[in-house]
Amino acid sequence: MIASVPDEIMTIDELAEYLKISKSTLYKLAQGGGLPGQKVGKRWRFHKGAIDDWLKQHPVQNARGTRAEGLRG
Repeated sequence: MIASVPDEIMTIDELAEYLKISKSTLYKLAQGGGLPGQKVGKRWRFHKGAIDDWLKQHPVQNARGTRAEGLRG
């Protein structure tokens, strides 16, 4: 029997809402290899834990080039 872990795998829509950024930005990041995710058929899927780790390792830069707190604020 396979145990189900709710919300561990996110769709592009769910990730856009979670990070509060546009889907087009996510597609660019994912396709360019800048965001941890994988394509399953024609759809992108993202592990929440990998996204959280990625956020910690890639601090957001604001318009002045200084470190901001993160995408989720």
